[in-house]
Amino acid sequence: MSTARAEKAAVVAEVREKFAASNSVIVSEYRGLTVGALATLRRTLRPLGAEYKVYKNTLVKIAARDGEMAAVEDMVGGPVAITFVSGEVSAVAKALRDFAKENKELKLTGAVVDGKAVDAKGLKALADLPSRDVMLAKLAGLLKAPMSNTAYMLSALPRKAAYGLKALVEQKEAA
Repeated sequence: MSTARAEKAAVVAEVREKFAASNSVIVSEYRGLTVGALATLRRTLRPLGAEYKVYKNTLVKIAARDGEMAAVEDMVGGPVAITFVSGEVSAVAKALRDFAKENKELKLTGAVVDGKAVDAKGLKALADLPSRDVMLAKLAGLLKAPMSNTAYMLSALPRKAAYGLKALVEQKEAA
C-alpha cells in the first residue's frame, strides 16, 4: 500500500513542478480521441513549448491547491488532459483550436493564464489573437509611421525649394 501512496505523491510532485514551470495551463476533454490522434496533437504542441499530459483528476486537484494554478481544480472533472504551456499561450490555444476543428472529440474547457481563470469563450478569443511576432511588427509599424511622416515633411521643404530654383534657372537660361 505504501508504494501506491509513494507513486501518487510522486505524481503530485511532478504535476506541481509542471505547474511551476508553466506560465499557462489549458484544460481539455479528450474523450473519444484515438491514441494516434493524441500522439499527433502532442507532436503539434511540442515545438510550441507545450506538453499535453493526462493525469488522474484527484492528483491534479491536490497539486493545484494553494498555488497559482488553483483555478484548475474547478476545471478538472471527467476525462481531461492538461496542456502545460511554457511558450506563447495564444499559439498553443490556436493549435488546440485547429486540432479540435478536425477532431470534434477534443473540447477545450478552460485555462489558467498568468494566474487568472479563463473559460472556453476566453480561450477561443485567446486563440484568435495574432501571434506575438505579428503584434510586435504592428507595434513597430505604428511607432515608425509618425517618424517616417515627419522625415518626409522635413525633406519636402528643401526638395520643393530645389525644384523651384531649378525651374527658375531653366527659365532664366531659356530667356
